[in-house]
Amino acid sequence: MGKKRESGQGFLRGALVLLLAVGIVKVIGAFFKIPLNAIIGDVGMGYFGTAYTIYNPVFSLATAGFPVAIARLVSENKELGRYRDVRRLHAVSIPIFLLLGALACALMALGAAPFLALINHGDQNALPAVYVLAPAVLLGSMSAIYRGYYEGLGDMRPTALSEVAEAACKLVLGLFCASWVMDHAMEEYALQGTVLGQPAASEEYARSAALPWAAAGAILGVTAGSVLSLLVLLLYHRLRGDGIRPEQLRQSPAPAGRRKLVRALVRTAVPVALGALAVNLSSLVDTAFLQNRITAVMEQDGEVLLGLYGGFLRPEDIAQGRVPTALFGCYTNALTLFMLVPAMTQAFGVSALPSVTAAWTSGSRRKLEASIGSVLRVVALVTVPAGIALSVLSGPIAALLGYNPVTGKILVLLGLGSIFAAANTPINSMLQAVGRIDLPVKLLCVGLVIKVALNYALTSVPEINVMGAGVGTLVCYFFLTFFGLAALGKETNLPIPLFRLFGKPFLASLAAAAAGWNTAKLAERFVPQRAAALPAMAVFLIVYAFFVLFFRVLKKSDFSALPAGEKIAKILEKHHWIG
Repeated sequence: MGKKRESGQGFLRGALVLLLAVGIVKVIGAFFKIPLNAIIGDVGMGYFGTAYTIYNPVFSLATAGFPVAIARLVSENKELGRYRDVRRLHAVSIPIFLLLGALACALMALGAAPFLALINHGDQNALPAVYVLAPAVLLGSMSAIYRGYYEGLGDMRPTALSEVAEAACKLVLGLFCASWVMDHAMEEYALQGTVLGQPAASEEYARSAALPWAAAGAILGVTAGSVLSLLVLLLYHRLRGDGIRPEQLRQSPAPAGRRKLVRALVRTAVPVALGALAVNLSSLVDTAFLQNRITAVMEQDGEVLLGLYGGFLRPEDIAQGRVPTALFGCYTNALTLFMLVPAMTQAFGVSALPSVTAAWTSGSRRKLEASIGSVLRVVALVTVPAGIALSVLSGPIAALLGYNPVTGKILVLLGLGSIFAAANTPINSMLQAVGRIDLPVKLLCVGLVIKVALNYALTSVPEINVMGAGVGTLVCYFFLTFFGLAALGKETNLPIPLFRLFGKPFLASLAAAAAGWNTAKLAERFVPQRAAALPAMAVFLIVYAFFVLFFRVLKKSDFSALPAGEKIAKILEKHHWIG
């Protein structure tokens, strides 16, 4: 191995690295999803989203628990000075991930056709995209080994670098392949009147016939990105090592046996994997219920649905009976924006796990209280304004990105839900860090039941329809967040001051939302709704920043990980703008 260095990043420094990577990935993702939506439309995005909703639970079942388990056990053993156990944990995880990844890949490939037949009344148009995405399960499981290992050591750089590389590959290759398929199909139709050798009655029907393969082309970029991600991690491991010095290994006690470490990994990983499965099953619930229930509504009360959305849908999609798929495509786009907020706090959750684990293992109440308080305060500062902005400015944001207005309507509910979904991720990480691996799973099972019940009841009401899934998501994550916080306080025997942590960011966000909404309405008198989003968001950010400083929400320690953080903190402290 090459030169090794110890990674002693604290919570905020590690979170900052991941947050920067998340920001880059999300910008790349926007440059991917927005043109992709223009290329394949709402129906094509429906196929794209369906492939992902099958992939996510399968991938989670196979791998979600083990990165968390590796990170927690590596962090714990590092804190105890058991560096030989750290190295052995990495070694024993490789065959486990290979086996689980291969089985999950086979399950996805073999189970896709029966599942699509069940939820789509025999429509198999999403199948090409699912087949192209299946290998990403195996590739992602291999990447998860290295991400979990380095996260446990407190080094977030490998995760950050691999995620950026994966997103960049998806952008370039995915858009190229989707565009090439559509261009090739329309060229074939113009010359021969066929698409992939099959006759097409019109140009609109030709385009519809090409969409499943164009969605698969976009997915090919995702799978290729998984290959690149793994290569980046392997190269980092070979060149930089893991930072464990030879003298640390010499001073370390003899490692535990392989079977003991495997049992510890499995005991920690299984509950986490089941919890992650429950989360991703919620998106599978959306896929199954939305398309099935909307199909039933179209058959019984189609005029109500078309009265609400007919003006926003393509006539050929209505004529070909693809309204459920088109509305699911709109929901998929809203879900993409919804996931922006949890993606940001995922960085805090990943970084919090080793930090809180170390504080818990040390037995220091002061360190534990400081770690948990720091995580929750930063999470509140990010999630509350982001979710409220998405909800209040949903129409202008959807218009700015070129999405169907239906997406903006759905985003009103999902924006609020994103606050609780985002807060729930680091809360679960901290519960896992203090040894209560089972609690997130139990809470998620209850939350999933709530979501299923609301989805089933509400999506079949013609006047509510697709909005029912948004209500189910909002209520589900509201439950998970507040019961998760209560459980964290009980397990750590620490007070969780909700108003002190969330109250001031909430008040600042309300003031910013009022300013942003009024700015949007004023701007729409002079410019299109799409252009009104930019000044509205700028005003929102400025007003929010002002009230954060006015309420003295920030603390001096929050700037420790920033470049020139001490200088910034001194300036703010001089003006009494930090607590």
